[in-house]
Amino acid sequence: MPQLTLDLANGIIAVAFATAAKAGMKPLSVAVLDAGGHLVAFQKQDGSSMLRFEIASGKAYGALAVGMGSRWLNNTAIERPHFIEGLSAVSGGRIVPVPGGVLVRTVGGDLVGAVGITGDTSDNDEACAVAGIVAAGLVADAG
Repeated sequence: MPQLTLDLANGIIAVAFATAAKAGMKPLSVAVLDAGGHLVAFQKQDGSSMLRFEIASGKAYGALAVGMGSRWLNNTAIERPHFIEGLSAVSGGRIVPVPGGVLVRTVGGDLVGAVGITGDTSDNDEACAVAGIVAAGLVADAG
């Protein structure tokens, strides 16, 4: 079974930060989780505010929890808020249902983890996650 290594995770983070810098975004925080929801790597840029670890990891964790990118969770929160409330309850409040949580798959489609980013707009967070994942030779699934 393929796995998301520390080297791959750090590469994803580096490209996400470079993408944000090139676009003049606010400081980002990036969490990379393996397919079981365990932290592989986390980094935050200077100037990131508090709770950024919880938000970034919550975006990635939420994506893994439902097998869809967190954009799907965001849309579902609008359409079915009771479902998101239930997910929040059973996860101990760990799920953050806004864009920026992107599943990581191999080219063959195997799920190997998720990336969660926070710090700028949710759309920009998601774009940086996708850029990092693609640069690592993996497939991004934003939902």
